[in-house]
Amino acid sequence: MTQNLLKEIERGSKSAQTKKRIITYYMYNRSSTIPDLSKELDLSVPTVTKFIMEMCEDGYLMSYGKQEASEGRPPTLYGLTTDAGYFVGVDIKKFSLNIGLMNFMGDFVDLRMGIPYETENTPEGLNRLCSYIVDFISQSNIDKEKILNVGINISGRVNPELGYSFSLFNFEERPLAEIMTEKIGYKVTIDNDTRAMTYGEIVKGIVKGERNVIFINIGWGLGAGLIVNGSIYTGKSGFSGEFGHFNVFDNEILCHCGKRGCLETEVSGAALYRNLVQCVREGKQSILSEAVLNDNVGVTLRDIIEATNKEDLLCIELVEEIGQKLGRYLAGLINLMNPEMVIIGGALAQTGDYILQPIKSAVRKYSLNLVNRDSVIVLSQLQDKAGVVGACMLARRSMFEQ
Repeated sequence: MTQNLLKEIERGSKSAQTKKRIITYYMYNRSSTIPDLSKELDLSVPTVTKFIMEMCEDGYLMSYGKQEASEGRPPTLYGLTTDAGYFVGVDIKKFSLNIGLMNFMGDFVDLRMGIPYETENTPEGLNRLCSYIVDFISQSNIDKEKILNVGINISGRVNPELGYSFSLFNFEERPLAEIMTEKIGYKVTIDNDTRAMTYGEIVKGIVKGERNVIFINIGWGLGAGLIVNGSIYTGKSGFSGEFGHFNVFDNEILCHCGKRGCLETEVSGAALYRNLVQCVREGKQSILSEAVLNDNVGVTLRDIIEATNKEDLLCIELVEEIGQKLGRYLAGLINLMNPEMVIIGGALAQTGDYILQPIKSAVRKYSLNLVNRDSVIVLSQLQDKAGVVGACMLARRSMFEQ
């Protein structure tokens, strides 16, 4: 059933495109009557009725009962059949995976966070990633034929339209999305991880109608997602948002991009980790000191975030320093874009006010007052789920909204 609709859409038939519009409408409007839908689609009531009946028969739509009416015969409400199709979202972190399974209506059916996985930019690392995804799908208690798309978040330069990743898993001339489709057995779409987190906040998070938004992803690295006039801004080839690679420091620290002095070298989870290790080895005290000095134990970014929230003074000091530096350069973006909202997301956002307040202070200091007063700066509402929510939603969007 579901695969038949996909084939229709791929062929581009007029009938399939109308069904696609109906599905998209119901994704954002839980239910409606046939007359209301006909006005929205600018089609006649008999034409819409014909499509609704066909899609109910095929299992995509169902009756939601009668609409309350003060007089006359109450009209019937129609909406999506929740289990008519599913989307898988994969959020790749530096040392873990988050994988979710979402239904047509945008509700999680299955969600697994923090699956141990160290990102390794090798063919073997790609094969391991695909194996994790295949295992997740095989263990899900749904009709596998109803999985429509697998959305995968990848850091760095990603062209979502063509399916190429230029920073990670770039081993062949073919698009990575095509390669992963073959390995996983389901249609795969890819996008930049920060952009996916941004989209997650739009559709399921803190964005409530704001049309110009900056999302800052400060995790192991640093990136930005941009919403301009209500739409995600991707740039010419999908490479927008490389905020972390502003060259601003004369520090000679080599960035993973191959250049020196990038903002990311001092404003990121990697920088926080490096600074903590250096401070402890210089004799400064932290509740993580023993673990840092014991090579057999080691410290993760998660440990540092938890220590910060437990009021470890050294960790707080280092997080605040990063917040001040971030705020200084974020002020420049605010001056440039004049957004309604700035969202601080990613792993370090989980330190809450320890990072948020220094950011706000630096923004007030370095941005124009007339500009920054338009911009509310807030923490991500979805927190660590932003990426996997966005991955599922972008997978859905790629099927029915483009």
